[in-house]
Amino acid sequence: MTYVMLMLMVSFILGLVAVASNPSPYFAALGLVVSAGVGCGLLVGLGSSFLSLVLFLIYLGGMMVVFAYTAALAAEPYPESWGDWSVLVYVIGYFSVIFWVGYNFVVGWSWGGWVGGEESVEMSMVRGDFSGVALLYSWGGGMLILGGWMLLLTLFVVLELTRGLSWGSLRTV
Repeated sequence: MTYVMLMLMVSFILGLVAVASNPSPYFAALGLVVSAGVGCGLLVGLGSSFLSLVLFLIYLGGMMVVFAYTAALAAEPYPESWGDWSVLVYVIGYFSVIFWVGYNFVVGWSWGGWVGGEESVEMSMVRGDFSGVALLYSWGGGMLILGGWMLLLTLFVVLELTRGLSWGSLRTV
């Protein structure tokens, strides 16, 4: 399990670097979807399965809308990919910053033990994410419905804006 969590953490960092270093919205959206999936896998590994499912569904629904907006506004026929030199310079710069911060974190914080949220509760019989499910549906149910309707409305707006070559108002083609 330790190797799986380590692989998920490294994949999460790689996905974040892919998002931050790429100027093209197509490849950056792909990196963001990969990062969201790997982050949800990390949450499952830490014991928050319901939070992971809710985050995955809501976040990827919102990312679909954001990707549709950026694809509608992007006018470049040949976008820069991950193999281009300008993107590679950003990738090397981000990895050097990540290694520098990681080294300083390990050297500066290696004296203390790390305890997660589940281990700090001594004799609890209820997990933290299970009580959050009840609160989400009792107090936050209206906001969930409102957020779903807003995502649906935004999807229809994006589809209307990008309907075709002559119909869409934001297309430059």
